[in-house]
Amino acid sequence: MTTAKLRPGERLDGLPAQNIQIIQNPDMFAYSLDAILLAYFAQPKKKGRGLSVDLGAGTGAIGLFYAPKVLGPVKLVEIQPELADMAARSVALNDLSDRVSVLNTDMKQVFDEVKPGSVDTVLANPPYFSTNEKTKQNVDRHYQLARHEVAIDLPGLVQVANKLLKNHGKFYLVHRPERLTEIMAALATKNFAISRLQFIYGKADRPANMVLLEAIKDGGSGGTRVLPPLVAYTNQNDYTPQLREILYGSAWTLPDKR
Repeated sequence: MTTAKLRPGERLDGLPAQNIQIIQNPDMFAYSLDAILLAYFAQPKKKGRGLSVDLGAGTGAIGLFYAPKVLGPVKLVEIQPELADMAARSVALNDLSDRVSVLNTDMKQVFDEVKPGSVDTVLANPPYFSTNEKTKQNVDRHYQLARHEVAIDLPGLVQVANKLLKNHGKFYLVHRPERLTEIMAALATKNFAISRLQFIYGKADRPANMVLLEAIKDGGSGGTRVLPPLVAYTNQNDYTPQLREILYGSAWTLPDKR
C-alpha cells in the first residue's frame, strides 16, 4: 500500500477485514455501514472474472471493499468530481489501479464508456429519499446528491443496471425497508428476479433499518431466499459478534478464488 496524500479536511477510514483504506472528507460525504454490508453481501459469479460496476460510488467504498473478492475489473461510477477524485486516489493508495478504475460521469451516460450488456455484476447504494414536497432535503450539494433522488430515481437506477448487465447478471442493492414495495415493482418492470434478501437491524428489538437485495436479470422462478437477519449492535451499543467478524475477522476473499 502506498502512502496517502491527504488534502485539507480529508481523513483515512478503513476496513480491517479487507485491508482497504478509503480517503474521505466528512464535510462532503462519508460511507457508512450500509456500504460495507452491501460489499460483504455481494456474491460474484465465476470467481468474479467478469466486469463489476459500482453505480454512484461516492468515495469508492463499495467497489474497493468488494474488489478483493473478484479477479476481474471493477469500475466505480461517480457523478461528483470531488468524490471521484478521492475514489481515484484511494484506488492508487490500495495498489488496485491494475483492476479498479473511476469514471467521473453521470450514471445515465455511463454507456459512453461501458458497453451495454457487458457487465456481470452491478452494485448500488443509491439515494434513499425521493424528491417530493414532503422530503426535507439537505442544503449541502454533496449530501443532497448522495441522499436524495436528484440525479436519478429508483426506476432510473434499475433501468441503468438492466442495460449494463448481461443476461442473468447480478444486481446488488442496499436500501430502506420502507421502500421495498417500490423496489420490487421497479425490478419486476425490468424482469429482475429477486434471488436473495436480508434485513439489517440496528438492534434486535427494533424494526429493520436496511435491506440487502440480490436480483438476477431475466432470472427464473426459483424463488427468493430470505437470509437470517443481521443485527448490528447489542443492547450495550457494542458490535454484535456477527458484525465484528465482518468488520475485523477473516478476509472476504472467496474460498475457491485461486
